[in-house]
Amino acid sequence: MSETPVDLDKHRGMAAQKATDIRRSLAEVEANARVLRDRQRLLETELISVPAASWPEAAAKARYVLNLYAAALGPQDSQHRDLVAAVLADFARLSKDI
Repeated sequence: MSETPVDLDKHRGMAAQKATDIRRSLAEVEANARVLRDRQRLLETELISVPAASWPEAAAKARYVLNLYAAALGPQDSQHRDLVAAVLADFARLSKDI
């Protein structure tokens, strides 16, 4: 008996190899998405529980919320997208003055 493991992927047909690659990629993407959701939940819990100590910190929280809002907007809602962009630009401009 050989101690070298057999690479079963080499013995599959091309369609089976592609299906296996897709399943592996999908599992990896789903795992990464779970990790990202967990990290986002932790961040949001911290943003809620820790009050801002300065205007720049408050602006950072507002930026986060505005980006969440903008991500949920439909593509046809250009006026609200423009409004979010203008507010974020104001934050960037005003934070340089501090």
